[in-house]
Amino acid sequence: MNKSCVNIGYLSYLINTRMKLKMLFFLSAIAGVVSACTAQTQNKTMEQNQTQQLDMTKYKTAVFASGCFWGTEFFLQKTEGVISTTVGYTGGHVDNPTYEQVCGKKTGHYEAVEVVYDPAVISYEQLSRIFFETHDPTQANGQGPDIGPQYRSAIFVADDAERAIAEKLIAVLEAKGNDIATVVLPAATFWPAELYHQDYYDNKGGTPYCHAYTKRF
Repeated sequence: MNKSCVNIGYLSYLINTRMKLKMLFFLSAIAGVVSACTAQTQNKTMEQNQTQQLDMTKYKTAVFASGCFWGTEFFLQKTEGVISTTVGYTGGHVDNPTYEQVCGKKTGHYEAVEVVYDPAVISYEQLSRIFFETHDPTQANGQGPDIGPQYRSAIFVADDAERAIAEKLIAVLEAKGNDIATVVLPAATFWPAELYHQDYYDNKGGTPYCHAYTKRF
């Protein structure tokens, strides 16, 4: 066998081996960086979650229904002092209802929005005024082109103080000649809607088709 061929073969073997070692070292280094970044991200997420949980002690919730919950959420989530919004179903008699079940009009649920807000920035009355001014509270059994029990106008109150505010605002509007269809109901279990309904207009673009701002107070 030619000695030069052997040497060339051996040299090729050494080069390939070194390249493999370098590649393994490089991949190992990358894995270390990724692992460190992942750990930092997880720690940051845990810290944020803990902060949010602590902050929740100073926040309050309110639940409003004014037709298609996409439009209700659109205006409320843009209000200063609102921390978060979740669209869902409430006021019915079926546990964990689906959108299809609610649209079937047999579960008794309203399409509603649960609002988490900072009372140091915005009051329950101010939120309620925005609710009344961003839909037609005189329309019964629906909102705009959406007709059905799930689209009725309602405020779900958690206590007597919220009830008093809601009823006061209704009285103010009725004194101005409005025949208010909005009902005031006790807060019930709120079931979050499917993920594709959340933040609908922010994700899909566009604006509500049956909600608009009208100054009423």
